[in-house]
Amino acid sequence: MEQTNKRHIAILGSTGSIGTQALDVIGQHPELFEVELLTANNNSALLIEQALRFKPNNVVICNKDKYAEVAEALQPHYIKVFAGIESVCDLMSSDSIDMVLTAMVGFSGLKPTIAAIKAGKAIALANKETLVAAGGLVMPLAAQYNAPILPVDSEHSAIFQCLQGERVRPSSIILTCSGGPFLHTSKEDLEKVTVETALKHPRWKMGPKVTIDSSSLMNKGLEFIEARWLFDMDPSEIEVIIHPESIIHSMVRFADGCVMAQLSNPDMRLPIAYALSYPCRQTLSCTPLDFAKTGSLTFFEPDLERFPCLGIAKDAISAGGNTCCAMNAANESAVDAFLKGRIGYTDIPKIITATIEQTPFVKEPDLDAIFSTNFEARQTADRIIEQKFSR
Repeated sequence: MEQTNKRHIAILGSTGSIGTQALDVIGQHPELFEVELLTANNNSALLIEQALRFKPNNVVICNKDKYAEVAEALQPHYIKVFAGIESVCDLMSSDSIDMVLTAMVGFSGLKPTIAAIKAGKAIALANKETLVAAGGLVMPLAAQYNAPILPVDSEHSAIFQCLQGERVRPSSIILTCSGGPFLHTSKEDLEKVTVETALKHPRWKMGPKVTIDSSSLMNKGLEFIEARWLFDMDPSEIEVIIHPESIIHSMVRFADGCVMAQLSNPDMRLPIAYALSYPCRQTLSCTPLDFAKTGSLTFFEPDLERFPCLGIAKDAISAGGNTCCAMNAANESAVDAFLKGRIGYTDIPKIITATIEQTPFVKEPDLDAIFSTNFEARQTADRIIEQKFSR
């Protein structure tokens, strides 16, 4: 199947890892895609550079202090410039936008994603925290507004691709996990991990927050929760397996025992392109998988004692209510504190656990309760960091 109509894309978080790779994909197929909106939080210089190349109708810099700089550079080129997250939400209703790539990092992506869903836009979802914090609300909302959600994470894209053409639901989902830079690091040596070593992922090039999450296996925990909502699976039907080569990006198992997998070299442009083009596939300047050179593929169980964050995430989705939201907020605060050198690497799961325990449980949260939980849990995590862990 060939894509015949040009798609008009909004990229939320265009200066991050996913956003820049999405623009690379779009740049390879200008006949198929047009950029309508670019947004960034702080990186005004790169946002200006991207806008001058792709000529979107609108640009938003969320940090209002940088509005003047961006406006001065872009308004002479007839590119409208706005500031603040509310502007991002307002622009989601634009008739000129067909698809919204949500590549903002963290909980900040929830509000504009909901705005895009209510506008009936197709969502290419790269912001996993949206479903982690509020999956029980977001998925029904997407169905209500007929807004398709297409996964961009490599693991969820793999599952999505494996399910194409199937008429029965899988009996289980198998999420693969590279294991990160500390796959074979002892529990004792994890106490000595530095920010520099934690940011050296062996397979993927990602932003700092996602890279730290990947090293602690919290990223796989977030993906576990995301998979539960994307594919309407019970947590007991989702498995996690360590696969250091990162060639198989995830698998689905069916009732007859058949397992289907999606394989490729690690390159985020592949799942990005699939989401932007679905149900078509486009050519890309990516290195094809050479099986003769790949060698062996290995698999083994994750060690939850050395990497407790994955277990925390599994417990959180089982607990339900607002627990996953509290967990996500605590993790964002703890990772930020680690990146700033305020806490140690192994303090991260301790802070998350303590925050969940101290956050009031809400069994059936609405969106107001989700936003309140996020705020309260961050305050709690920050207080714990200040009182018990700050160096």
